[in-house]
Amino acid sequence: MELVRAAEIMATHPEHQRLPFPDAYGLGGAFSNDQFGPLIEASVPLVDCGFMHADAVYDVVSVSRGMFFRLDQHQDRFARACGAILVKNPMDREREAEILHKIVALAGLKDAYVWWAVTRGLPPGGRSEMIDPDKFEPRFYAFASPFVWIADDEQRARGMDLVLSRERIRISPRAVDPTAKNFHWLDMQMALFEAGRRGGEWAILPDEEGFLTEAAGANVWVVRNGTVLTPDTGCLLGITRQSVFDLCAELGVSAKATRIHGDELEDADEVFLTTTAGSIMPARSLDGRPIGGREGPGKLSVELHNRYWERRWEGWDGTPVRYELAQT
Repeated sequence: MELVRAAEIMATHPEHQRLPFPDAYGLGGAFSNDQFGPLIEASVPLVDCGFMHADAVYDVVSVSRGMFFRLDQHQDRFARACGAILVKNPMDREREAEILHKIVALAGLKDAYVWWAVTRGLPPGGRSEMIDPDKFEPRFYAFASPFVWIADDEQRARGMDLVLSRERIRISPRAVDPTAKNFHWLDMQMALFEAGRRGGEWAILPDEEGFLTEAAGANVWVVRNGTVLTPDTGCLLGITRQSVFDLCAELGVSAKATRIHGDELEDADEVFLTTTAGSIMPARSLDGRPIGGREGPGKLSVELHNRYWERRWEGWDGTPVRYELAQT
């Protein structure tokens, strides 16, 4: 089965054509310091705790053919993340959605990567108040840029080359809750550098006992004996991850979340990654060895990838962007 070249379609199909936009919005639109403006002009105060301490949660939702995908689910997850780190979102749900719609509309984007965050914000005046979360002034930030791909059409069509990190482990859930999408990326970034040194394109991180958690910014999946498996702990509960469960149910394929030890990757039939920035990304090798004894991606990985984009462009759980907000 040939992989649907989604990036090429986005670049050439009339339904993906960007709407007219001011030149300043070429890189996208943003909301920062309580104002809308071009992404290139957005800023964060140096004393914001999100910048100083990585004290923030964020989320990312994608837009394609002018429709947000599963926006309600992303907002639900973001609300849970705010609660998990005891930060109050200064925007209510309706205003949050309105901001996301407007920054896409201002940039005229039909395909977009839409990011938003709430930081702990400005620190309280005295150190004695640092122990009280209510003493901080949380800040809301957001931006929309043209759609971002972790893996391009070529990489997804021939399969990504993955590395299981030997040098790094994922931050323990007892230290930082991975289900609250957060700014703590150093473990993942160092694993990516390791992958580059070892000839790979992306990294998977185990926990301290060698069980899989997630890849850098993505969920990891293993296909074995016709069953699709993904880690059940130590990872973000991705929206694309949930979409794979839904697609497997449609296709009559068994799928479940469970513990997976890194050693089990050796006899995997297929491996793939999932994330908003890149969708479903088939792999061809792990640590320099072909996966499943074959060259190229697995059949089911490609089928899930193609079905994901077919369903999305049919309007699956889509929310039309309110482009009229660009005029307000």
